[in-house]
Amino acid sequence: MRDVLAELMSIWRTGGTAGVATVVRTVRSAPRLPGATMVVAPDGTVAGSVSGGCVEAAVYRLATEVMRTGQPQLQRYGVSADDPFAVGLTCGGEIDVFTEPISQDTFPQLQTLADDIAAHRPTAVATVIVHPDPARIGRRLAITADSVDGSLGSARSDAAVTDDARGLLAAGRNAVLTYGPDGQRQDVGMEVFVASHAPPPRMLIFGAIDFAAALARQGAFLGYRVTVCDARPVFATSARFPTADEVVVDWPHRYLAAQAEQGAIDARTVMCVLTHDPKFDVPVLQVALRLPEVGYVGAMGSRRTHHDRLSRLRRAGLTEAELSRLASPIGLDLGARTPEETAVSIAAEIIARSWGGRRRPLTEMDGRIHHDMAP
Repeated sequence: MRDVLAELMSIWRTGGTAGVATVVRTVRSAPRLPGATMVVAPDGTVAGSVSGGCVEAAVYRLATEVMRTGQPQLQRYGVSADDPFAVGLTCGGEIDVFTEPISQDTFPQLQTLADDIAAHRPTAVATVIVHPDPARIGRRLAITADSVDGSLGSARSDAAVTDDARGLLAAGRNAVLTYGPDGQRQDVGMEVFVASHAPPPRMLIFGAIDFAAALARQGAFLGYRVTVCDARPVFATSARFPTADEVVVDWPHRYLAAQAEQGAIDARTVMCVLTHDPKFDVPVLQVALRLPEVGYVGAMGSRRTHHDRLSRLRRAGLTEAELSRLASPIGLDLGARTPEETAVSIAAEIIARSWGGRRRPLTEMDGRIHHDMAP
């Protein structure tokens, strides 16, 4: 929902009703992940996507109907063996799309949700998508680490879903959870989609050089909250890095250690050390490679710089297991030369490591294109 929240809030604040379609479940290969959202405004304009084009027209019609009737609907889209002309996904997969009317009456917590997302406060929304009582379909809870707003229809359901949703929120995952009609565990009848709105992952770029400016643009494009850090104030300026969320003047190792102590580094954080100067990169890599959880640590430099850096890090006491976490020289072999091309190669390596990609041309491979998770 984050991608379409501005459009949705514009409709909500004026008292209008939007038709909102959300992917809640995927089967086999699917073009969008659970949580992908399309918003249809009262004037018929559209924001977002649920399938990248395969079933958008059918979902648009359903969203328009839902706005008119006020009745949420869960619809599965996939390849039909019985009707080859039916609406479906060309990739051969299936998606379940929950379409609902959203207004101030149906989603009074939306402003609070938008405020939490803007402030990078983790929040989850749990919505009933299947229930034997039609009146409970579409009911929702807005859940944070220390608050709950709304109800799914019973105290038992609210308690069970709140506990499970907080677990999903901590992991940054979306999922459909199954319970009995009154929230009974180990039972069926009620399905609840939990959308976790965790803060965007962080990209920390150390070294305020021209390659960093290109990588900051790439990181922002991919949805990272980008920080550029360098100890040299003449280079570390907001004017040089307009797409970065923040530019910090500090020694990289000192800044990273402080961020780790504050709990601002997690398993989704990626770090790119671009200084290729041992007085900067060795101290910050000592801190980075010893952190218990981090998504990616890469360092720029030639082969000779890489081997010299490893020798310095070994002398500083890092183990081979810790050094094995380092991606160096940084990036995939795309033949990149310019800062912009290099930024693409670094982003490609981060994506591959995040999702378990095998870094080979798809034309050389068989089987599924999309990966569910990193190995």
